[in-house]
Amino acid sequence: MAATAINLQPYASLNDDDCDNRIIKAKQALGKRVVILGHHYQRDEVFKHADFSGDSLKLSREAANSDAEYIVFCGVHFMAEVADIISRPEQISIIPDLSAGCAMADMADLDQVERAWAELSSVLDADECITPVTYINSAADLKAFCGSHGGIVCTSTNAQKILDWSFAQREKVLFFPDQHLGRNTGVKMGIPLEQMVIWDYDQPMGGLEPEQIRQAKMILWKGFCSVHQVFEPGQIENFRREVPKGKVISHPEASYEVCQLSDYVGSTEYIIRTVTDSEPGSHWLVGTELNLVNRLHQTLAKDDKIVQFMSPMVCMCSTMFRIDPQHLAWVLENLVEGHVVNQVSVAEEVANNARIALQRMFDN
Repeated sequence: MAATAINLQPYASLNDDDCDNRIIKAKQALGKRVVILGHHYQRDEVFKHADFSGDSLKLSREAANSDAEYIVFCGVHFMAEVADIISRPEQISIIPDLSAGCAMADMADLDQVERAWAELSSVLDADECITPVTYINSAADLKAFCGSHGGIVCTSTNAQKILDWSFAQREKVLFFPDQHLGRNTGVKMGIPLEQMVIWDYDQPMGGLEPEQIRQAKMILWKGFCSVHQVFEPGQIENFRREVPKGKVISHPEASYEVCQLSDYVGSTEYIIRTVTDSEPGSHWLVGTELNLVNRLHQTLAKDDKIVQFMSPMVCMCSTMFRIDPQHLAWVLENLVEGHVVNQVSVAEEVANNARIALQRMFDN
C-alpha cells in the first residue's frame, strides 16, 4: 500500500447524492475485491450500498465465505472485530468510522471481568462452578476470556441453546454484558427471577453478599442497550387500548417487563421474519431500533400492514449512525487508490482464544 492516504476532511462537505455517485463508482472499480456489509440498524443512506444485510454474526460469516479482499463493515466496532476473527488471514476488515462503538459492549471491559472473576473465586471455585457467557455484542478480548475459561459466545437468536450448553458444563453462568438478554432468556428456561442476581461492576463483589452468589443460578452483568432501554410497559398498554387487535413484538434486549407484555420476543431476524410473514392488514408495535422499524414500515405498507415504533421518543443507535455516506466514500476511494484506512485487526493471541469461544457456539 502507498504511504499517504486520502484525507477525510474534504469528504465532510459532500452531500449524500455526490457520495452516492462516488460510492457506486468506487465499488465498480473494486469489483469483487470488496464486500460491503450493512447491519439492520444502519441508516438507509448507507444500508442501500450493502452487498449483504443482516445481523452482525450472519454478516461476518457471509464476508468470510466471499472472495473479497476487503470487508467494509457498516456497523459498530465489535462487529468488525468478529469479521476479522472469523475471516481468512488474507482478508482485511475495515470500519468506515473507528468511533462507531457500542455503548452496551463498553459496559464490560476485560479488567472489570477479570476482577469480577477473581472476586467470584473468593467465594467459590469460579473455574469449576461458573461458565462465562458473553453476548456477541462485546469486545474481542471478552470473547477471548470466555474461550480461555471454558466459556462461550451467544447471540440473541441462540441464547437459550447456548445457556443449555453452559449449564451442562457448570452449575452457574456469568452472563455479560447485557442483563436483559440474560434475564429474558433465563425466565424462558424456567429459572426463577430470585436466582438471577445483578453484578454491579462499580461495586466491590458486584454489590452482592457471598450467600447471594452461592444461591444464584445466573449472575447478570449490569449492562444494557440504550436503544432498547427506552421501551416501557406503559407504551404497550397504551397501544393495547388504541389497537385492541394489534400485535406487539420486542427484542430480548428490552426489559423483562416489556418482554413479558409482548406477544412475541426475538432477534432482529426473528422480528423481520415474523412481521413480514404476518397477515395483510395487521398492525404491529415493534420494540427495537428505529431504522429497522422504519424500513419494515416502508417495505410492508404495500401489504396494508402498519409497523409502529414502540416509543414516542425518537431513538436510534447513535454510534451506528456515525457510519455515514461520507465515511463510506472515503474508505472505498482510498481502497481504489491502494490505501487501507480504518483497518480493524485483532491480535492473534486474542483472536485464537476468541475463536475457541465462537467455535463452541458454532458447534451448538
